[in-house]
Amino acid sequence: MLNIKIIPVSKPRMTRADTWKKRPCVTRYWAYKDELNEKIKELDIKVQDELFLEFYMPMPKSWSKKKKLDLLNKPHQQKPDIDNLVKGVMDAIFKEDSHVHTIYAKKIWSNEASMTFISGKNLVGYLS
Repeated sequence: MLNIKIIPVSKPRMTRADTWKKRPCVTRYWAYKDELNEKIKELDIKVQDELFLEFYMPMPKSWSKKKKLDLLNKPHQQKPDIDNLVKGVMDAIFKEDSHVHTIYAKKIWSNEASMTFISGKNLVGYLS
């Protein structure tokens, strides 16, 4: 399992105008893709036909300590949607992603934002 310290960003809905309008959500997404791609190359992560991801979503600073303790490592059931988070990762690491046949992803609350890539070798007993 390889953990990357990065704030997960979901893929926004884009239009042709986004090539020159530079909306904040789109520029944040492009910066995220560049940073994620750089970290994947740096850590030498090899992703082929299977994608196993865990997204650790940061808790808002405004939450009480009690609420943070209650939700730590619990499922994250708010926006951003998990399918858009996965699209963001796939766009960052693949030019063409049609060869991917298996995707497993989950998002959970955490004290700090990160993403974990799980290789096929480490999956024995993990999904059962």
